[in-house]
This record gives sequence, C-alpha cells and structure tokens, in this order.
Amino acid sequence: MHGLFFFSIVFLAITIMICSYRAVKGPKATDRLIAINVIGTKTVVLICIISFILKETYFIDVVLVYALISFVSSTVISKHIENGGTKI
Repeated sequence: MHGLFFFSIVFLAITIMICSYRAVKGPKATDRLIAINVIGTKTVVLICIISFILKETYFIDVVLVYALISFVSSTVISKHIENGGTKI
C-alpha cells in the first residue's frame, strides 16, 4: 500500500517540475497562470497524501489555507491579466 503512495508522490513531484517549466517558459501570461494553478492543485494533493501516510490531521488545515491562498492569488493575477497588466 505504501508503495502506491510513494509512486504517487514521485509522480506528482515530477509533474510539478514539468509544470514549473511551463510556468517559467510559457509563451503567454494565461499559460503561466494555468501552470501555477496546476502546481497549486498538485501540491494540495501531495500534502494530503503525506498527511494520510503520516496519520497527521493538522496537515489538512495547512492544505485548506494553501488552497485558499492559491485561489485568491489566481483571482488577483487573472484580474491583472484581464486589465492588460496595468493595474490590479
């Protein structure tokens, strides 16, 4: 059972690195925003898996705060992109 979790953690880490490349290299700002959203979502899943493995429930609180910060930052960045990058 733990082998499956280990594989999932490694797979998520690899895909986060691939998305990081897209976030840095992306040709458009929208590509970068989507890549950052995907990284945030994968990080939430990664922390949940680690929380399950370690049987620690306080990580769930961390996940909720991280997801909220990710959502708010994505909203602010999308508004910035929508305004043409001039003001937030």
